[in-house]
Amino acid sequence: MAANNKHQLLKNFVAGVLGGLLVLIAGIAIMFQTGYLGPSSNGARDSDTVAPAENTPTTEDNTVVTSENKGSSNSNIATVFNNSKDAVVSVINLQKSHNDNPFFNNTDDNDNSESGETGDLQTSSEGSGVIYKKDDDKAYIVTNNHVISGSDAVKVLLSDGTNIDAKVVGSDEWTDLAVLEIPSDNITTVAEFADSDEVKVGQVAIAIGSPLGLDYATSVTSGIISGVDRPVDVDIDGDGTVDWTSTVIQTDAAINPGNSGGALLNDAGQVVGINSMKISSATVEGMGFAIPSNEVVKIAAELEKDGEVKRPVLGVSMVNVNELSQSNLSQLNIPSDVKSGVIIGQVVSGSNAEKAGLKEYDIITKYNDTEVTDTVSLRKALYSSSIGDKVTLTIIRDAKEQTVDVTMDEAMS
Repeated sequence: MAANNKHQLLKNFVAGVLGGLLVLIAGIAIMFQTGYLGPSSNGARDSDTVAPAENTPTTEDNTVVTSENKGSSNSNIATVFNNSKDAVVSVINLQKSHNDNPFFNNTDDNDNSESGETGDLQTSSEGSGVIYKKDDDKAYIVTNNHVISGSDAVKVLLSDGTNIDAKVVGSDEWTDLAVLEIPSDNITTVAEFADSDEVKVGQVAIAIGSPLGLDYATSVTSGIISGVDRPVDVDIDGDGTVDWTSTVIQTDAAINPGNSGGALLNDAGQVVGINSMKISSATVEGMGFAIPSNEVVKIAAELEKDGEVKRPVLGVSMVNVNELSQSNLSQLNIPSDVKSGVIIGQVVSGSNAEKAGLKEYDIITKYNDTEVTDTVSLRKALYSSSIGDKVTLTIIRDAKEQTVDVTMDEAMS
């Protein structure tokens, strides 16, 4: 009986081993057949032998090839771009190239200098612009003042490649805006402006322009509105001193050199701002700024009408109190408790300041009820007034505070 049991156990063991071997062999065969185990030298799966997914285009050796673009061309950004791109142009700043070497002066009849002076017009810089108005045979473009500054001539490149001579109607360095005029023959699209006071942080922002110049004309980038009413200090005359504080819209949509003057749009295709500047630093990413559309509309209308923005001007040179040394403050008999304000330097003859009786070394501390801390705050208050306004300045003269009324009866250049 015991012998029979041992014999049965041996038969069961052998049957189990044989069964396992059969399963193993079958598994290996299946893996070879499916391509899981292939002729790869390292025994890993050979990606070239993978069977392509159903409906995927392949060559005869089953290599996957490029398929059709399955991305939606009807997305909101694509729609905005297609509907708005023809209202955005490239702006080319042309300036004369003067050569002091007489052997290379061009004096033949092919001289294309508009002033008659020797020298060809060459591209000095490139930016962008937005067509905002079409009026009979003329169309008007708003761009940045710094895009056309110093130009001897300006050309505009439309989105369809048409190159047109443009006339500078007017410009304003303080708001960094300028208006150009071109023939309206080829103009099919005019931008619509949104109410920038209603722009919300977090809403979609779409920038169209010519980053890095004509080679990348009519480029689109997108992001969001990162902030509104952002104060950004600006050095207008390049002397290293802040002259103005612009109140702008902040965006993380990519803004690069050449985008200046281009459109910042919402997802309805309305212009919410004109791209103007960015913070350029290795440690800064995605901080671009646009002039709000409400200011653009207002300034563009003034430039179109008068060629300039007429503002009241005091007619004085100014120095910030906080920039003077303690020795200077003592020499000028400025009270020790006066830490801010603007000291009047020269008073221009015939100016509003002279007519009001302002004098050299007067310290302006208030403009009506607005505190004057420095030249930027004084300029902001001044430019918020209109010609004909009567304002009250609080000043310190001979260590005593007093007020002076000034009538802004004329603008001075």
